[in-house]
Amino acid sequence: MVRLKLSLLRNGLRQSGGRRAAYIASAVCALLFAVLQFAGLVALRGVGHVESLVVLLVAVLGLGWAVMPLFFPSGDETLDPTRLVMLPLRPEPLVRSLLVASLVGIGPLFTLCLLAGSVIAVADGGAAFAVGVLAVPLALLVCVALARAVAAANVRLLSSRRGRDLAVLSGLLIAVGAQVVNFGAQRLGSSGLAQLDPVADVLGWIPPASAPAAVHATGEGSYAGAAARLALTAGALAVLLALWTRSLTRLMTAPDGSTLPASGPAARDRSSGGLTRLLPAGRTGTVMARGLRYVWRDPKTKAAWVTSLAIGLIVPVFNAWQGTGSVYFACFAAGMLGIMMYNQFGQDTSAFWIVATTISSARDAHAELRGRALALLVITLPYATFVTVLTAAVLGDWERMPEALGLSFALLGAMLATGAWTSARFPYSIPQEGYKNVAPGQTGLAWISVFGGMMAAAVLCAPVIAATIWLNVSADGRQWAWLLLPAGALYGAALTTLGLRLAAPRTAARLPEILTAVSRA
Repeated sequence: MVRLKLSLLRNGLRQSGGRRAAYIASAVCALLFAVLQFAGLVALRGVGHVESLVVLLVAVLGLGWAVMPLFFPSGDETLDPTRLVMLPLRPEPLVRSLLVASLVGIGPLFTLCLLAGSVIAVADGGAAFAVGVLAVPLALLVCVALARAVAAANVRLLSSRRGRDLAVLSGLLIAVGAQVVNFGAQRLGSSGLAQLDPVADVLGWIPPASAPAAVHATGEGSYAGAAARLALTAGALAVLLALWTRSLTRLMTAPDGSTLPASGPAARDRSSGGLTRLLPAGRTGTVMARGLRYVWRDPKTKAAWVTSLAIGLIVPVFNAWQGTGSVYFACFAAGMLGIMMYNQFGQDTSAFWIVATTISSARDAHAELRGRALALLVITLPYATFVTVLTAAVLGDWERMPEALGLSFALLGAMLATGAWTSARFPYSIPQEGYKNVAPGQTGLAWISVFGGMMAAAVLCAPVIAATIWLNVSADGRQWAWLLLPAGALYGAALTTLGLRLAAPRTAARLPEILTAVSRA
C-alpha cells in the first residue's frame, strides 16, 4: 500500500510540469510553516499557561483532520476505498495497510512537527518526555484514523453531486474561521493565555488533545490523570479503527443503490411547487426561477453565493462585535451581493446559446435582464436589511440604521445597473471545472467588467453619500437623516431601471459577440 501511494503520487506529478511545480511549492510552504510552528512552540516552553494553548491547538488540528475529507474529497485518491473493492483483500489487514500508507504525505509530516513541538513545550522532566514519546505517535494515528473513518463512512456521498457540493462550505468555513482566529488573537493579546484554561480543561479529555494533556499531567506529577488520558487516546484509536473496518466491510459487501431509479415522492414533478408559485407570470418569472435554480443546483454559482453571503455578514458584524466597526460597514453586504450581477451571461457558460435563441429584440433582452435582476433582489434585499439591522443591534446605534440601510439600497441599485451594462459590454467565460473563475486570456475583460463596474457604481452613489455626510455634519441635519432610507431606496430603484433600459439594446445587438465570449473554454 505504501508503494501504491508513492506510485500514485509519482505518476500524478509526471502528468504536467505545472502540477509538479504546484506540488513542490505547496510542499515547501507547508514544511516551512511546520518548521516555524515547531520552533515557536519550543520557544514557548516555560511560558505560563502554555499547556492550554497546546491543548487547544491540537484539538483544532484534530478537527481539521476530521472535516478536510468532507470539503476536499478529491485531494487524495487513496481516500476512496471503493477503488479497492474488487481486490481480494479482507477489511482488517486492509485497514492496517491503509493506516500505514496514510502516514506518507505532507499532512502527516506537518502534524508530526506540530505534535512534537507541543510535547516539548509542555513536557517537564524525564517522565513527561517518556510519555511524550508514546503520546506523539498515538495522537498522529488518531488524526489519520479519524480522517480515514470519516472518508470511508461518507465515500458514496462524497462521490455524488451533492457530496461534491460540500466543498462549497469550505469557503464559509475558511471565512468564518479566519475571523474567529483574528478575534481570538486580539483577545489573547490583551488578556493573556489564562483565558484558555477553562476550555483547555475540557478539551484535555477529548482525543487527540488528550495526548499532550497527558504529557503535561505527567510533568505535574498527576500520573493517574496522565494514564487516564493516554488510555482515552488509545481507546479512541481503537474505536476509530473499528468504525473504519465496519465501513470498509459495508462498502465491499453492500451494493451501491445510488443508481437505482427514484420512486414515490422523490420522483414527483416539483416544477410548480415552492417559490415558483410566488413568481410573476411570463418570461420575467421564468428567468427568475431559472436564476434561483442555478443558485441552488450549480456548484460554481452556489460557491460564489455562499462565499459572498458569509463574507458580507462576517465583515460588518465581527467589526461591530470587536467595537471597531460602524453601522455603515453593513453596506459591505450589499456590495458583496451586488457583484453577483456582473457577467450574468458568463455564468450560463455555453448554455447561454439556448437563452440567446429566445432574444430577438431589445424588449426580449430587457425582460431577460429584468428577470435576472429581480432574482438577485429576492435574496439581496432581505439579506442587506438583516445585516444592517444586526450590525446596528450589535453596536447599539439605532439612530444611524435608516441612513445606512438607504445607502445600502442605493449601492445595490447602482451595482445592478452597472452590472447589467458590463454583462453586455464585457462578457467573459467561467470554466466549470476546477477553481478558476476566468478562462485563459480573458483576465483583462474580467478586471474591466468587475472593477470598472464597481468604480462606476461608486460614482453613481456619490449623491447619496454626499447627502449622508452633509446630514451628519450639519447642525440640524440629524433630524432629517431618516429620509435617506426612502430616498436611497427610490434612487437605487431608479438607477436599476435606467441601467436595464440602457443595457437591453446593447445586449440584443451584441448577442453573437456575447455568445462567443461566454462559450470560450
